[in-house]
Amino acid sequence: MVEIKTDTALETMREAGRVVAQALAAARQSAAVGVRLRELDEAARTVLTKAGARSPFLGYQPSFAPTPFPAVICASVNDAVSHGIPDDYRLRDGDLVSVDCGAELDGWTGDAAISFTVGTPRPADLELIAATQQALDAGIAAATVGHRIGDISHAINTVARTAACGMPTDFGGHGIGRQMHEDPHVPNHGRPGRGFPLRHGLTLALEPMLMAGGRNEYRTDPDGWTLRTVDGSRAAHIEHTIAITQDGPRILTLL
Repeated sequence: MVEIKTDTALETMREAGRVVAQALAAARQSAAVGVRLRELDEAARTVLTKAGARSPFLGYQPSFAPTPFPAVICASVNDAVSHGIPDDYRLRDGDLVSVDCGAELDGWTGDAAISFTVGTPRPADLELIAATQQALDAGIAAATVGHRIGDISHAINTVARTAACGMPTDFGGHGIGRQMHEDPHVPNHGRPGRGFPLRHGLTLALEPMLMAGGRNEYRTDPDGWTLRTVDGSRAAHIEHTIAITQDGPRILTLL
């Protein structure tokens, strides 16, 4: 079932989204050569606690996962596409890091992700991050009243293909609101004019995940969570929670 949110609900989701943005900013600020991924999680956790927000990631266990997720962020490095578990890995010069975070506040949820480099960046990584941001921007631009989910999917996919990047076929965006994952599913591949119609009050989390090697296949680590490229190429993941409104798409996970 797809829930269309009231304008009041959208305002509350905006506050949850603001907390997400603050947590991501704190995690990124903490990232430096020699810093453990676990420390990025601690920085984000502090933000959530101070805001009185709950993490929808901590303890989350979807059907594919053998164990509940043990952290408030996903921290994925280099060839890890998403769902990386923040552990004692120490960041190295040139690492490409993707951090995904969510927050539930007053019964409503926000979800977003960022990608960035640590230390001296590789030019190819900066290009990959820029392409991922461009794909997200294209998806957001297509998220207007009167369009359909397929228009968003097609816009994201067009940018990814133009950049010769792959995207994991089984993962994409999703509805969001009272829960982190709600209907409808928002694939990162699709045909324009198809799928659920976009209406004022529909809230979605859009999240292109681009893999530099150009393949759509991925593998899962023994931890049952971390997704990696099959060819060892780098990956980037950027996400925003947005609302469809009569005035155009509204990004809810900004500072």
